[in-house]
Amino acid sequence: MRTVLRSLAELAMTAGLVFGLFVAYLYWGTGEYTHRQQGDLHDELERRWNAARVHRLAADEPRREKSGATAAPTDGQAYALLRIPKFGSSYEYTVVQGTGTADLRKGPGHYPGTAGPGEIGNMAIAGHRTTYGAPFRRNDELARGDEILIDTATTTFVYTVTSRTVVRPSRTDVAAPVPEHAGARPRKAMLTLTTCHPEFSAAYRLVVFAELAGRRPRATRT
Repeated sequence: MRTVLRSLAELAMTAGLVFGLFVAYLYWGTGEYTHRQQGDLHDELERRWNAARVHRLAADEPRREKSGATAAPTDGQAYALLRIPKFGSSYEYTVVQGTGTADLRKGPGHYPGTAGPGEIGNMAIAGHRTTYGAPFRRNDELARGDEILIDTATTTFVYTVTSRTVVRPSRTDVAAPVPEHAGARPRKAMLTLTTCHPEFSAAYRLVVFAELAGRRPRATRT
């Protein structure tokens, strides 16, 4: 009996160690992967934006920017910058184009086919809540009036939160041009952030809605 109990205790300790290592990987291992990807994506975005600005200056063809990309990026490529002042000055993520598994491991992903920054319609962005950097972990803290900033090459688009809700994963209409009203014609620029809910579960989706409140020249960074 003692031998059996000792064996069971050893198995329990081993299982606990394996589980602990697995949890550590989910938090730090996947987070480190996203951190490296974010660095590369940010550099890619800045290079592309700088090249576009130089090209416009050389061609002497100033034009008003309508979206964050001078040419539509493909899935997995850098798209725009996302900042949420409520989460601190260090909160900044490069949004990628696409919401596939590989895309969201790099950072928040822009739903293909939804509006671009500042455009009439609904710009929808998905992101992880518990793994791969957990960019949307604190989205349940966002409240009406909080700012969400989307940076493009020359412009910062300022959205303010209007509401927050929890829906089933099947509710894809939250990413419609008029959120929750599939088929309706949009008349204003909106932003929707989606993530899993509750934490450590994919049973529901936490959705944050926002509307464009203004725009300003993007501050040049050195």
